[in-house]
Formats: sequence, C-alpha cells, structure tokens
Amino acid sequence: MNNIPKVKLALVAVSRDCFPMSLSENRRKAVARAFTEKGYELYECPTVIENEVHMKQAISEINQEKCNALVVYLGNFGPETPETLLAKYFHGPVMYAAAAEDAADKLLDDRGDAYCGMLNASYNLALRNLKAYIPAYPVGRPEEIADMMEEFLPIARTMIALKKLKIITFGPRPQDFLACNAPIKQLYNLGVEVQENSELDLFASFKAHEGDKRITAIQKSMEEELKEGNKIPAILPKLAQFELTLLDWLEENKGCREHVVFANKCWPAFQTQFGFVPCYVNSRLASMGYPVACEVDIYGALSEFIGMCVSNDTVTLLDINNSIPKDMYESDIKGKFPYDLKETFMGFHCGNTSSGKMAQYEMRNQKIMARSLPEEVTMGTLEGDIAAGQITFYRLQSTADAKLRAYIAQGEILPVPTRSFGSIAVFAIPQMHRFYRHVLIQKNYPHHGAVAFGHFGKTLFEIFRLLGVEDIAFNQPEQMLYPTENPFS
Repeated sequence: MNNIPKVKLALVAVSRDCFPMSLSENRRKAVARAFTEKGYELYECPTVIENEVHMKQAISEINQEKCNALVVYLGNFGPETPETLLAKYFHGPVMYAAAAEDAADKLLDDRGDAYCGMLNASYNLALRNLKAYIPAYPVGRPEEIADMMEEFLPIARTMIALKKLKIITFGPRPQDFLACNAPIKQLYNLGVEVQENSELDLFASFKAHEGDKRITAIQKSMEEELKEGNKIPAILPKLAQFELTLLDWLEENKGCREHVVFANKCWPAFQTQFGFVPCYVNSRLASMGYPVACEVDIYGALSEFIGMCVSNDTVTLLDINNSIPKDMYESDIKGKFPYDLKETFMGFHCGNTSSGKMAQYEMRNQKIMARSLPEEVTMGTLEGDIAAGQITFYRLQSTADAKLRAYIAQGEILPVPTRSFGSIAVFAIPQMHRFYRHVLIQKNYPHHGAVAFGHFGKTLFEIFRLLGVEDIAFNQPEQMLYPTENPFS
C-alpha cells in the first residue's frame, strides 16, 4: 500500500545484574527465531542491557540499523532505569513484553522473574511520563511473544505514520455542515501537520493543468478501471485533469512530511465552476493510498489514514445515512442474518469508495445535486453497492473544547441489494440502535464514519489508547448499560 511507512523492528533484551545475562540472551534468540519464522524482518540487537552504558550502546546499534520500532524484552527481571530509558531515547514506538518461565526443572537456577519485573517496568514508565505499548497479557513463551510482536506491527506503523502526516485541505466546510468542523489543536498535539487552502487555489491549479500531456494516460487508466461501467465517457478528460492536479499538488506540497491525505470541498460551488463532481477521482486516490475526505472533514481524513495504516488496505468514509425500510428487512434480512431491524442501516456517500471495494459500479451523476443544478455539472460519481464482508466503523474526533474521543464498532456489510444510489451498502452492527443513541448522538459525533474492510477493533483500540484518548466508545453488548441508558427501558 502506498503512503504508509514500512516498519523495521528491533528486539533488545534486558537483564538484571543479579540474574544470569545468558538467560535473557538465550531467551531473546528464541523469540527472534519464532518471529522471523513468521516471515518478518527483525534486527536482533546484540547488546543485552544491564545498565545505562549498555542502553546507550544498544540505542546506537539500533539507530545504525535504521530501525523505527522497538520491542524491549525482559528475559529476566530486568533493570528498571535503563530498560525504561530506552523508551525515552528511542525515536519510535516501543513495546514491552516479558518471558514466561521455561520449565519446572529450571526454576532453581534459571528462574527469570520477568513476571515481577514487568510490574516495575510499567511503574517506571509512568514515573517518567513515557507511553509504550504493553500487550493485554505481556508475559509469554517465545512463540507467544512473537504473536504479540506481530500484533504490534500495525500499531507501530500507525504511530510512525502520524508523526509524518500532513493533511491538505481545500475550501471551508459547506454551509450547515458544522458537524464536520472541529478544533485542529489536537492534530498538532498528535504531530500531524495541516495545510489549509482556498478552493480558488485548487481551481487555479486545475486550470493550469489544461492540455497537460499526462492527462491521456490517466484517462486510459480510468477507462480500463470502469470497463462497461463507463457510462459517461465525455467527462473522463476533466476528471483525469483533476486527478493530475491533486497528485501534483500532493508532491509539490509534502514539504518535510512523508505522508499526505486530503480533506476537500466538493459542493455546492465546486460543480458549477469545475463542471463535474470529484467523487470518482476521490475513490481512485483512496485506492492509491491517498484518502480524500468529503466536505473538508479533517478528522475524517485523519481517521481514514489511521485505518489504512492498520489494515494496510483501502478504506472509505461514509455517512451513517438511513434506516432500512421494514418491508426490505422482512424480505431480505429477517431469518437470513442474526440482526434485528434496528441493528441495520445504510452507509452512503456520493461515489467516493474505491472500485476494489465495490460489488458492482458504474459512472453516474450525483442524484441529489442534480435536483438543484444542471445535470451536466453533476457527473463524476462512482456508484454501486459496496461488497459484502466484515467491517469496522470508527472515528477519531476532537470535541468542541479540543479533547480527543473515539468510537469503534465492528460489524459487517450484508449481501443485500440496496435499491438505492451512491456508494452504498446495508450495514449490520450488533446493538447498533443503542450505540447510535448513547454514543453517536449522546457524544455529538458527526454523521461521517470511517470504514475499514475487516475487523480491526482490537488494534484501533490500542492505537487510540496510545494516542491518549480516554473516551473510547464501542457497541456494547445488551447486558452492558451505557452511562446514559435508562436501566428500566
């Protein structure tokens, strides 16, 4: 996937000076072997850390290998100060894990006490105000530690990426779309850079790309992608010109950042001035690894990028849009899938979802906009039902008083025809009706939600926690009441 970093992981063992250093070293070798047998690259740091001098030496070795993520492994009890200073002086995300004891016949001379040492490590991290990833149960045998390291990879990838991300925006949010507006202070707190531009800047750049020789190749790529769905071929040259405009802007405005996403104005003046809608181009950029959030939804763009880093796959941004008609539920869902009517809804946007995530698709015009604008300027949506499968609906958002909160809800897209328009699907999320009322409404979330194609709640939860988000909501099971839920309901 483009636009996300590659993780180069280092493994370093630590050892308390009253324990045999060889115990940590041999256990580290076993973990490294178990991890590389999974097919992953790993730098096994040769220095075992007993003191601060060893810590500095290990940091130097890790940096020389250009590692950007680190696993600190307590092969025995471990030295509290140098093992936590690793997290202070290393420049990337850090995970801590500890060795389980090997066998009953080794508990006399080769007992490591890392179970105890992990407690001291976590206490010392807190004393130094250092954040590190600690797995749900961070003590294990070599193959179990290797599994934890595998789970750490998408977490590390996301944390690395956010520090190198720039969100480029064009235009203010549309009128009456205050729900997509939120203070950007928290973006800077996360290490994200923001470049806000006028629609006029984009329009001027678009006009400057008229007649660019590269447009023909992009148009051909569009034709090959759309195939029989190419229902409005006359609009493709303009769309290709617009795609080229955004890609050039991306490269010319990265600055010191390595990763870029967009949050762009797409109505109402866009259509009349550009002569089309940008939805299909947005879908193509998303498939390239450059999500484009509709309606200048900056935190929507951030959420999409996080999901892309976690899943290493294309994501999308949809309205939590409309309920399922009862007759449609009765005919297509009831008895076939284990969901109540209120656990289903439709997720929709005009045409921004990648064709690779669609069950079928074709180029159309934007039906809602065409009600008030000439049809010829509303062309350019990629429409069709999104493919069935597991999904995670989620969002990271700043509140009006600049505090971060997030939600995560796992569910699925049902293989049920929507009978509607846009990039759209029938979604089912367990206990959605309660989640809708006591999370989405109660906590003032906007109507946009990011969608990752798979179940990634566990990883997203850990990332949000590492980012310092204290309020992480989820679709709670029936027996677990929300704080605002009436117990007599």
